[in-house]
Amino acid sequence: MSTPANRSSRGSTVVMAVYLIFLLLPIYWLVNMSLKTNFEINSGVTLWPQALTFEHYIKIFTDSSWYSGYVNSLTYVVLNTVISITLALPAAYAFSRYRFVGEKHLFFWLLSNRMAPPAVFALPFFNLYSAIGLFDTPWAVALAHCLFNVPLAVWILEGFMSGVPREIDETAAIDGYSFPRFFVRIFMPLIASGIGVAAFFCFMFSWVELLLARTLTATNAKPIAVTMTRTVSAAGMDWGLLAAAGVLTIIPGALVIWFVRNYIAKGFALGRV
Repeated sequence: MSTPANRSSRGSTVVMAVYLIFLLLPIYWLVNMSLKTNFEINSGVTLWPQALTFEHYIKIFTDSSWYSGYVNSLTYVVLNTVISITLALPAAYAFSRYRFVGEKHLFFWLLSNRMAPPAVFALPFFNLYSAIGLFDTPWAVALAHCLFNVPLAVWILEGFMSGVPREIDETAAIDGYSFPRFFVRIFMPLIASGIGVAAFFCFMFSWVELLLARTLTATNAKPIAVTMTRTVSAAGMDWGLLAAAGVLTIIPGALVIWFVRNYIAKGFALGRV
């Protein structure tokens, strides 16, 4: 005889299973399409490849116009993440530890940059970078994304830093620690979860952003997201190649989540996320 607790447990399991299927179905279908020929994709719906092929993946890894897109994307995303965290750490510390005139207004202004759509800044960045020779370089996209990611990182890190007692700063100063030494050796390990969460969000937002990446690049630094929008040819849409590129685009994000998963869990539990 089943008890209410058992029925509730089975109901929760069914709901979770349906939810997971709903989430994983698009990913499965993407992988499924990437292993089919375009003829099979256009012929009808099949739950698995009838004629398994890896030709789309081979083309991506052998065609420089494709694999260079991944290299370019990873280059500017890593640059942006490093720059954003480096700039956000001292800024967040200042907001956390000091009180000055206009601090709340400045903090809100930083967040307001994150609220603005990228289209607002596309033309100014294009004109500026064309004038100083940064157009069509990874640095152009990396620096442009800082406009959105630095405020986000400051907001996240400030929440973690405010949770660290000020007495730790005072004790380190009494013990003779210089501020740089204290900040790197003592303070940063205490907010490692916050740094991991901020780096994760900076990486994700920069990785998936398309408008600025497309506007500020042409050929030499063209990212994979832009390359994927140009798969239409005289023969039509290359669905299999596009699906294979999509599968490979998911992998970096999945790896980042895997390496910082513990920090993300602590961040959602403790930080301002």
